[in-house]
Amino acid sequence: MLLAIDTSAGTSVAVVDRDGGVLEQRGTADAMRHAEVIGELIAETLAAAGVAPAQLSGVAVGMGPGPYTGLRVGIAAARAFAIGIGRPLVPVPSHDAVAWAQLRAGGASAVQVVTDARRREFAVSEYLGLDADGLPVRTSGPVLVPREEVPAFEGARVDAAEVPAGGIGMLAELAFAAGRLPLAGDSAIYLREPDVTPSAGKRVTR
Repeated sequence: MLLAIDTSAGTSVAVVDRDGGVLEQRGTADAMRHAEVIGELIAETLAAAGVAPAQLSGVAVGMGPGPYTGLRVGIAAARAFAIGIGRPLVPVPSHDAVAWAQLRAGGASAVQVVTDARRREFAVSEYLGLDADGLPVRTSGPVLVPREEVPAFEGARVDAAEVPAGGIGMLAELAFAAGRLPLAGDSAIYLREPDVTPSAGKRVTR
C-alpha cells in the first residue's frame, strides 16, 4: 500500500493498493491553503482507510508541474512522511495522473491535460492512450503557454483544478510492477524559475 500526495493544483491525499485500487481519497481544489490542510488530510485519509503508517510500503508524490509555493508543500510533506516511516519516496509527474484517470475511464484515446500555472499561463501536456503496462503515453509537455494560446487538440481536453492523488499512487504501483520506476526525477517540475533571487547583501564600510 502507498500513501499518495499531490499539491500541484489543489491538495489531494489518497491511500492505494495495487490489487485493491484507491482505498480512500480526500482533497480540496483550494489552491491557496495547501499548508493548512495537508496534515489534516493525511490523518483523515489514513484513518478512513483503516491503514496505519507502518503498513505502508512507500509514499508517492506528484512532482508537478505546478506553482512553486503550493507544489513544494506536498513534496516536503511526502518526503518527511517517507523518512518518518522509513519507506521510499516515489516521484510521479502530476499530469500523468490526470491523463491516466481520463484514459482509463474510456471515451477518449487522446487527452490534453491543462492546469493553472498562474500569471495568465497554463501548463499543458498531451497523451495518446495507455501502453502495455497501463501507463499513459505522453507525446508532449509539460510546457507553459499563455492562456489564450493553448494549442488545438484532437482529443479530450481536461482542465484539472485538482490532481487526484489516487492516480499518483496507482501509477506508482503500476510502474513498480512493470519495473519502470522512477517515473520522474527528484526535483519538482516548476517550468519557471521561482521569484526568489539571492540578496546582494549590504556593503560594509569602515
